Amino acid sequence: MRQIAVLGSTGSIGKNVLSVARHLHSDLQVVALAARENIDLLEQQAREFKPSLIAVFNPTKALELQKRLPQIEVCAGLEGLNAVASINQAQMVVSALSGTIGLQPTITAIMASKNVALANKEALVSGGALIMSLVAKHNVQLIPIDSEHSAIFQCLQGLPEGGHSQIHRIVLTSSGGPFRTWTAEQLKHVSVAQALKHPTWTMGAKVTIDSSTLMNKGLEVIEAHWLFNLQPDKIDVIIHPQSIIHSLVEFTDASVLAQMGEPNMITPIQYALTYPQRKQGMLNYFDFIKNSKLEFYPPNQAQFRCLGLAYEAIKKGGSFPCYLNAANEVLVERFLAGSIEWLDIAGFLEKLMCRHQVQAIDTLENILAIDRQARQEATNVK
Repeated sequence: MRQIAVLGSTGSIGKNVLSVARHLHSDLQVVALAARENIDLLEQQAREFKPSLIAVFNPTKALELQKRLPQIEVCAGLEGLNAVASINQAQMVVSALSGTIGLQPTITAIMASKNVALANKEALVSGGALIMSLVAKHNVQLIPIDSEHSAIFQCLQGLPEGGHSQIHRIVLTSSGGPFRTWTAEQLKHVSVAQALKHPTWTMGAKVTIDSSTLMNKGLEVIEAHWLFNLQPDKIDVIIHPQSIIHSLVEFTDASVLAQMGEPNMITPIQYALTYPQRKQGMLNYFDFIKNSKLEFYPPNQAQFRCLGLAYEAIKKGGSFPCYLNAANEVLVERFLAGSIEWLDIAGFLEKLMCRHQVQAIDTLENILAIDRQARQEATNVK
């Protein structure tokens, strides 16, 4: 039986992780849970899965939860998240906390020699060089949960040592978001409600807005650069509205391997949790007749500028991806609050990146310093 700790158990990914753990109860045991502050749901999860340790980032909420669950140890703050990430019983840590808050616990898990099932984009986008060096140093597995990266990971299984030279390119697929067919004039009047209506996936607000701007795909390009040790010119993005093919790999002999299935996060999550084995799934088997139409289009980078900005950030390297990620997070928050327009997300981000001077970042302290700088500047940009 594999013991797992879940960072971000009350979010959309975390809830799906626990659905898989419930389904595979004879194969997976949840030994620790962590969340920001949703202690009502966390209490329900704890009563069902009976972990030996819980962490709540909000100290006040942690105290309240400890009163409700006196039989389970409840830790608070970043120290609590790190305790869950390094708990002795777990062989695998699921990193599903959204935002930069998940960076330190992910590093802690790796340094504690835990395999990591990764759903936290910020870990690789902000600290890719540091994370991958620690993965190599501690000889652990970093298994992606995102459907696109899971697809690439699955397509590369069985590749011989040094086989990356056989890869011509990888292609990340994107639904195109809710505004794929909108004109430039229509994009001037995007509302928050419209941006939150994703055509395929049900996700948190921040990721949904990123999907509408194609920033989510840009961040995935940066992640793929680190995960698969590929330069940006070997990572393409294509619009695939049906979201059936989750991503694909084209090899030097022009052969293409694609991973496909219904658009549902359960499958990549289960694959990460049970890797290298495959267990009986929770979903219906694929219906080719129902899914007989597959379409592909190039992304419109003129209208969805965030994708190009992400490519620019990884090409410039150093502090640029970290800066881009943090600044974008603040701009999305400002859009959700109604203080800026949808088009301002890309517009202000481009302005900020033009001002930014690249810096080397090779420590957590440097990463967090750049993150703070970007957030402050993105809060004030006009």
